[in-house]
Amino acid sequence: MDIHALIYPYDTLLLDLDGVVYLGRNAVPGAPEALRRAAESGVRLAYVTNNASRTPGAIAQHLSALGAPATPDDVVTSAQAAARLVAERVEPGAAVLVVGGMGLRSALRAHGLRPVSTAMDAPVAVVQGIASDLSYGLLAEGTLAVRQGALFVAANADLTMPTGRGELPGNGAMTKVIAAATGVEPIVAGKPEPPLHRESILRTGSKRPLVIGDRLDTDIEGATNAGVDSLLVLTGVASPLDVLTAAPRHRPTYVADDLSALRRPYPQVRRGESGWTCEGWAARWEEGRLRLDGGGKPLDGLRAAAAATWEAAGDGQAEEDAVKAVLDSSLSERAFL
Repeated sequence: MDIHALIYPYDTLLLDLDGVVYLGRNAVPGAPEALRRAAESGVRLAYVTNNASRTPGAIAQHLSALGAPATPDDVVTSAQAAARLVAERVEPGAAVLVVGGMGLRSALRAHGLRPVSTAMDAPVAVVQGIASDLSYGLLAEGTLAVRQGALFVAANADLTMPTGRGELPGNGAMTKVIAAATGVEPIVAGKPEPPLHRESILRTGSKRPLVIGDRLDTDIEGATNAGVDSLLVLTGVASPLDVLTAAPRHRPTYVADDLSALRRPYPQVRRGESGWTCEGWAARWEEGRLRLDGGGKPLDGLRAAAAATWEAAGDGQAEEDAVKAVLDSSLSERAFL
C-alpha cells in the first residue's frame, strides 16, 4: 500500500452504508471496487449502520451481491448497540417490546432477551427501529408500555434516510410518535451517540479507526464524539453547502467525492499568509464573506474553502449568505454531482 494514501494510517474502516456504499438496493458507483482494494491491502472493513431493520446476515448478503467484501461478522448495526444497551440495564430473559423489524428481534435474542409485541406482556423496555411495515398498532403498544414505565430506547434518531427515490422518513421521525404521546424521550443507541461506536470497537478491536459517512449530524458528529478521524463522502445526504456551514462537531477530517479517495494521497490544505490553499485554489475570509480564487478540481476548492470558513467561524457556524456566492460561481454544486 502507498504510504501516502489516505487509508494508510488506519487499521479499520467504520463505514456507513446508506449513501456511502449503496443507495437503496444499488451500489454507489465504484464503491464495491474501492472496498475490495481496501480489504486486499489488509485494512479491516466494518459496516456500521444506523438502520436497525435488517439482520447482519441480510445486510452482508446484500453487500456481497453488490460486489463488496462482507460477512455477517463485518456488520455492526444500531440494533446490536441498542440490544447491548438494554441488556446491560435489565435482567437476563426479560421481555422487550420491539417496535421495529427482525434486525432488532435478532439482536435482542443474541443478548438473551425475549422480544414481544404487546404491552400486555409487561415488557421492561421498548426498543424502536425503522421498519417498512411499521404499524399504528405497534406504535400504540409501545406507547402503552412506555406509559407503564418501560425503558424507551431508540436504535437511532435519524430524521431521514437516503434511498434511490430520495430521502424518506427515518427512525428519528417515527420515535417522535411515542415521545409525543408519552412525554418520554428515548435513549438513543445509534450515531452520533456513543453506544454504536462502542459496539463497533468491541466487535472489531480497532485501535486506529477511520469513520466514513455521508451525514454530518450522525457519521461525522459520531466520530467527533469518539475522538477519531472521519471522512465525509459526497455521495449521500451532505452537500458542499453543508460542509461550508458545518458546526465544529460536524467538521470532517477529510472530504472526498467517493470511496475511491481511500487509495489516493489526500491533497494538503495549507495555511498561508493570505489564507488557505489546496492544489490550485486559494481561499480567504474577507469583509465577512468567503473569497475563492484559482482553478482546478472543484473538490480541492471546497477543501480550501472549508478550511478558511471553519477558521473564520471558530466555534460557531458560517451563514449561508456568506458562502453561497462561491458555490454559485467557482464551486457550483452541480460540479459535485
